[in-house]
Amino acid sequence: MPEQAYVYILASGFKRLYIGVTSGLEHRVWQHKNHVHPNAFTARYNIAQLVYYECYESVNRAIARETEMKKWNRIKKIALIVGSNPTWRDLSLDWGQPIEPLSPDFVPKPKSWGDS
Repeated sequence: MPEQAYVYILASGFKRLYIGVTSGLEHRVWQHKNHVHPNAFTARYNIAQLVYYECYESVNRAIARETEMKKWNRIKKIALIVGSNPTWRDLSLDWGQPIEPLSPDFVPKPKSWGDS
């Protein structure tokens, strides 16, 4: 079974960007937020907000995508982020937090073949 891999973009409060690749997104983001590598670029510039990520079924494909994205100019990178996360919300903020259970009265509506 192939291992999933992620390409991710972190941002600082000043919109300084960092693009990386990992097979463990939650753990890697935790490392950035906790400055596990204190001399790293992300630690020096406090780049720790996960603003974008993509998931791949192959580490090689994720690395290829990371390489492609790193060659982009800043405007193209920002357009990618804003396209899916216009407020630059930290997508990892709710990780590890308790979630609200569904109401006991909640019954999902079945989809018919014509619904999209």
